[in-house]
Amino acid sequence: MSSLESWAYLSRVIEGPSWHLQALLRAGRDADEIAAGVRSRASWLAGLAGETEARYSWDATGRDLEIAQAAGYRLLTPESGGWPAEAIEESFAVGAAAAHANHHARKADGAPPHALWVKGREDLGGMFARSVGVVGTRASTRYGANATADLVTGLAGRGYTIVSGGAVGIDAAAHEAALAAGAATVIVAACGPGVIYPKRHAELFDQVSTVITEYPPGVSPDRHRFLTRNRLVAALTAGTLVVEAAFRSGALNTLAWAHYYNRPVMAVPGPILGPGSLGTNLAIQERRAEMVLNSEQVHALLSRVGEVDPAAQMELDFAASDVQKLSRNELRVFDAVPLGAGGAAAEDIAARAGLGVGLTVHILVDLAGRGMVTREGVVWRR
Repeated sequence: MSSLESWAYLSRVIEGPSWHLQALLRAGRDADEIAAGVRSRASWLAGLAGETEARYSWDATGRDLEIAQAAGYRLLTPESGGWPAEAIEESFAVGAAAAHANHHARKADGAPPHALWVKGREDLGGMFARSVGVVGTRASTRYGANATADLVTGLAGRGYTIVSGGAVGIDAAAHEAALAAGAATVIVAACGPGVIYPKRHAELFDQVSTVITEYPPGVSPDRHRFLTRNRLVAALTAGTLVVEAAFRSGALNTLAWAHYYNRPVMAVPGPILGPGSLGTNLAIQERRAEMVLNSEQVHALLSRVGEVDPAAQMELDFAASDVQKLSRNELRVFDAVPLGAGGAAAEDIAARAGLGVGLTVHILVDLAGRGMVTREGVVWRR
């Protein structure tokens, strides 16, 4: 196994994803050899030489590992036990290949992570195996927050890990609902260990199950890092759910990444009278996202075909009343039966219903068996 110092060095000098580094790893070179090659400017670095030209002298591995440890973080690598190898393979290899087959160009920043700084639970493989990315606008409304809490609570009850970015708005609502429901929840941060963004969420960063980041200690949360971070939320989870997003919301960037990695994409419809849900509503209208109304539908989309029937569950949750179960003719007869003490004869009820007496009597007897009408002599009433 390569040393943590080599992986820490590569994490510092190679920012974010690198296809060139991945190519060298696939070719059989380990982190120790690659780190030594970067330091010495080896001829076989190929494209990695350009990527590390500005930073190869930034050798602060010991300091980085110390700062990370002081902040409660550990460096996880592809050689570590908790590395989410299956999720990475499904998205960055299988999913991205499917996207290429559908004529989506390979994205320069679409490569898998080469190392992750992790705080909290480190069994990322297990956590991401049954997980949902829940994202949305920072400027969330009460509707968005309530919808997020309802969906996350339902998903938590089914054992899903809730993954988001730790930002204000929908992200925070997702993490907080997961914590309240006793579910695992992961923050994918756009800054390095020792940095918390937003600062008001320092307590949230301590409460969640796990915080992960690609960036080494001290790295600030610049805007381009949020866009790169979004790909991890999309790629590592089983599917992405966008709850509330405006026309240019950053959450839609995560939606685009989910498409790129061939992951299920879902969106919650919102009010049409304001801009807050325009992005999600358009995603649904343009079929870039499946509309979902509850956690059961999310679960169905993330399960094998036929395994879950959300429509049947809704029939159970919102069972029809006795009147709603009536056929058209049954309803005609029922409506023609007087309500109260007076009552009416079958012939009068048949006339009001516009049906034959024989059919009317047959329906009346059936309704009486259901306890919906009663008969006293020749008089019927509800």
